[in-house]
Amino acid sequence: MPEDDNSMNPYEQLVEEYARLFREGKKFPLGGFPPAPRPKANSDTPRALIFSPHPDDECIIGALPLRLLREARMNVINIAVTLGSNVVRRTERLRELVWACSHVGFGLRPAAKSGLERITVASREKDKALWKDAVAPIADILERTRPRVIFIPHVRDWHETHIGTHFLVLDALKQLPAEFDCFVVETEFWGAMAAPNLMVESSPCDVTDLVTALSFHAGEVRRNPYHLLLPAWMQDNVRRGSELVGGAGSAAPDFTFATLYRLGRWKQGRLEPAFAGGRQLSCGQNPAELITFL
Repeated sequence: MPEDDNSMNPYEQLVEEYARLFREGKKFPLGGFPPAPRPKANSDTPRALIFSPHPDDECIIGALPLRLLREARMNVINIAVTLGSNVVRRTERLRELVWACSHVGFGLRPAAKSGLERITVASREKDKALWKDAVAPIADILERTRPRVIFIPHVRDWHETHIGTHFLVLDALKQLPAEFDCFVVETEFWGAMAAPNLMVESSPCDVTDLVTALSFHAGEVRRNPYHLLLPAWMQDNVRRGSELVGGAGSAAPDFTFATLYRLGRWKQGRLEPAFAGGRQLSCGQNPAELITFL
C-alpha cells in the first residue's frame, strides 16, 4: 500500500510548479515588449486574413497564422470585426490591438472605423439592413485582398459575436464571383469543435510570442489573466486532438503545445472539406504544405 508521505511523489512537485508559475505570471508586466522578429513581406506575398470577432482573438487562435507568417512567408492581416461591446473601451482596445499585432507581425485592418455593431445571428435574422451594411465591407475586403487563406470562428463557438462572425464572412463570400477560391480555417475558443481535422503544433518560442502579444490586451487580461492560461489550453489541445484529429484510440503525438482547426476550401460558392480524415502538422513541417494545391 502507498504511504501517506508525498515526499516521494513527483506529481506533487509538478502541480506545485504549475501553481507557482501561474502566481508568478500575475506579477509580470502587461505589454511594453519590443516586437518579435518577423520576416519581410513583399507586395506579391500571398495573404492570410484573420476575421477576429474581438481584439485578442487574433492571439488566442494565432498559432497557425503565426506559422504561416514565419515559415510560409505569408502576409497575415487581422481584420478586426468588432472592437468589443463596451463603447467606452473601444479606443483603448484598438490601441492595445495595434500593439499586439505589431508585436507578432500581423497587419491590422478594422472592418469599420469603430468596429462593426451587433454581429449576431439575431441581427442576421431580424435586422436585414444592418446585416447587409455589415456584410458589404467584409465582401469588399475579400474582393480587394484576394486572400489565399481566411480564419473564421466555427459555427458553434458559443459566443454570439463569434457565431455571428462565422455567418458574416460566409455571407460575404457568397457575394463574390463564383471563381473566387480560398482556404477557410475554422477556429475555436469559447466552444470546442466536435470534428476538427487539423492539429497544429507550436514551438515554445511561438507560444511565448503569442502569450506576450496577448498581454498587450491589458484591459482584458487584468480582469481575467487568460494570457497565462494559453499554454495550458494548448497543452489540453494535444490531449483532445490526438483522438479527435488522429482517430479514436490513437496515441498522442510528441507535441507539447497545439491548436485545433478545421481546414476547408471555399470553391464554386460553397464550403467543402479540404481533405478526408485528419492531419497533424508538426514543427518540422512547413505549413505551406497545407495550401500548395490551391
